[in-house]
Amino acid sequence: MEISVTDAKSTLTELIRKAEQGEEVILTRHGKPVARIERVVPSLSYEERKSRLDAIIESARAKVTSPGPSAARSQDFLYDEFGLPK
Repeated sequence: MEISVTDAKSTLTELIRKAEQGEEVILTRHGKPVARIERVVPSLSYEERKSRLDAIIESARAKVTSPGPSAARSQDFLYDEFGLPK
């Protein structure tokens, strides 16, 4: 919704209610946008952010594949028990 600054002065309360409901209100001066009124989304507390990040990290850990063969034993399939190539 666009409204001139002059008209917005008399309907500010109504414009704030619209912004609270999620509607974006653009204030114009001489037909050009100069300001925006929009709903403020409250930020999360430290504890909420930490718990969300912990959940993301834990789910990422669960997706990690199991480790492959040990690097120390990776050549075993190439050589026999005497150290000669197979």
